[in-house]
This record gives sequence, structure tokens and C-alpha cells, in this order.
Amino acid sequence: MTTASTASLWRNHILPFTLLVTLLGVATVIGDYLLHRLNLVWVGRYLGIPGTLLIIGSLIYSLRKRKYITSGNVKSWLSMHEVGTWLGSLMVLIHAGIHFNAILPWLATIAMGINVISGMVGKMLLARSREHVQSQREHYQLRGLSKSEVERAVFWESVTFDAMAKWRKVHIPIFIVFAVLALGHIISIFLFWGWV
Repeated sequence: MTTASTASLWRNHILPFTLLVTLLGVATVIGDYLLHRLNLVWVGRYLGIPGTLLIIGSLIYSLRKRKYITSGNVKSWLSMHEVGTWLGSLMVLIHAGIHFNAILPWLATIAMGINVISGMVGKMLLARSREHVQSQREHYQLRGLSKSEVERAVFWESVTFDAMAKWRKVHIPIFIVFAVLALGHIISIFLFWGWV
């Protein structure tokens, strides 16, 4: 890997990922601090509701990608998915605050955090591997290889890319664990608050 491609990897993938995760953590701490400082802790208690709704709403991207919904651009839905899950996660993290009242909400929060990070890592790795395979193809084409020779030369990179494209097989089960734990937390809130 050349110095230029290492710099590109850092600038285009690792730095944005690190900044987004750091920003999520810092925004959570500041949000929780401000709610406590302004004596608005009760607001944090209810932030879990819009946060969860944002996360649920962001799943429309999955429906569009699988063609259950046909309107809209997939790329636009992906952007809305990323922003919605980030903002929803921020609200849920502020909702969780620094309170350690019960294990179920914290398990759900941890699963949500792992799910957000796995989604961001998957996107970064997938984009990087797609760029790498394309750059290898262009490199071999510039050397004058025929289309079949180019495809043979990038065969293993393509196989690796295809394997990485299946990262969703890890991301989706993590989401399911998060969803089950979050649902358990929501049901327990309804039961203990006497809403049911």
C-alpha cells in the first residue's frame, strides 16, 4: 500500500469514522450534563421515545433496498438511515445517561452501540474494498490487459469484496439483539409505569 493510498484511507474512511463516534460520545456527555445542570433530567427520561422512533424510521432504507418500497432514491434513503440512526442513538444514549438502574436497558444500550459501530465499520470497509478493486481494475487496464485478463487478475480481490459485502449478515443479527432488548425494556416500562 502506498503512502498516498494510506493517507487516502485515513482521510476518507478512518478519520470520518473516528470523528462520528467521538462526536456521538461527546454529544451524549454534553447533552446529559446540560440536562442535569439545567434541572431538566425528566426530559432525558423521555428522549428514548423519539430516539427509538428515529431508529425505527431509519429502517425504511432496508425496505427500499429490498424493493418493498419503490419510491425514492436508494442513496438518499441510505443517507437518511445513517443520519436517523445517529441522531436516534444520540437521543437514546442521552436517555440512558449515567444512570445504572437496571440491567435490561443497559444491555439494550450496549447492543445499540455495537450495532451503530458495526454499521459504520461495514460502510467504511465496503467503500474501501470497492475502491481498491476498482483501482486494481483500472491499473491492469492501463497496462493493456484484456477484459478477461483484468477479471482474472482481480479475481481474489473481487472474491474478498463479495465476502465483505456480506457484513450485513453480522450487522442484522446484532440489530435483532438490540431490537429484542429494546422491546423488552419498553415492555417493562409499560408494565412498571402501569400503562398496561
